Amino acid sequence: MTQRMHELAEAIVHLQQQLDREIEARRKALGVTLTGQIVGFEHGIVAQHRAMRLKVTRFLAQSSLPATLTAPVIYSLIVPLVLVDVWVSVYQAICFRAYGIARVRRRDYLAFDRQHLAYLNWIEALNCWFCAYANGLVGFVREVSSRTEQYWCPIKHALKVIDPHQRYYEFAEYGDADGYRARLDAFRAALRAQGPQGPQGPQGPQGG
Repeated sequence: MTQRMHELAEAIVHLQQQLDREIEARRKALGVTLTGQIVGFEHGIVAQHRAMRLKVTRFLAQSSLPATLTAPVIYSLIVPLVLVDVWVSVYQAICFRAYGIARVRRRDYLAFDRQHLAYLNWIEALNCWFCAYANGLVGFVREVSSRTEQYWCPIKHALKVIDPHQRYYEFAEYGDADGYRARLDAFRAALRAQGPQGPQGPQGPQGG
């Protein structure tokens, strides 16, 4: 990457850190406490949340007919999701080990906490659990696939890519044959040296 690209990447990381601080400040204002993986609330807030819980009968009565009819279709996605989960886990367990690529920790991408909110009834809590699993799984799969791409084809596209993964920005430029050949081994070495966590910043070797 050029120096200007590095400066822009660092600016993005700085803005993300600022956003994280603002989110944390908002959580504190709402009385949320976080100790490790344990989420809690200040005294009295849980009781207020319980008072705002919508009874299941009322919740169902207020649901639209399309929402009720499409619910089974939505939840049927659990079958392909679980298959993808198992398949990708087996894939990286075999292939990443064979090529010396650091494996992705699946648990880092699955956050199950919203179902404990006292203002959610059990249907809403189940919906939250489903969404957490689906989106967390997509994040896990994306990280596995991004490491695969960095190993086999760390080259940017000529066409615009919507919301590329973080590793993409470090890839060799499209058409830069010399840069690709010169940096391919370094891209692969970076994957071997990396820990199991997802990308927190630049992942590939530095270069033009």
